[in-house]
Amino acid sequence: MVTRTRLRAVLTALGLYTVAALIIGYFGLSAYTGAHGLKAKQDLAQQQITLTQERDRLVAERSAWEQKVSLLRADNLDPDMLDERARAMLNYLHPRDLTLTLKK
Repeated sequence: MVTRTRLRAVLTALGLYTVAALIIGYFGLSAYTGAHGLKAKQDLAQQQITLTQERDRLVAERSAWEQKVSLLRADNLDPDMLDERARAMLNYLHPRDLTLTLKK
């Protein structure tokens, strides 16, 4: 009878330690891979870097377009820009222009 009591005490202690280890493991895994865990924080930081780079590229592109548009305004009209846009939109070439035909 003494051995069964001792065995029961050992198994109870082992069971409690196992349950405690599983609970700690679960929370540890959740802290790393969960929605608010360390991996999610790293992913958000990478996404922030990517979006910042895209924003900077778009700001530069917008400023380039604003520069082109400002050249077409009535108070600051650039004749070369007007000629270029008119030819592109009307599909028109000057008789003295040199053209190059590319095979597709």
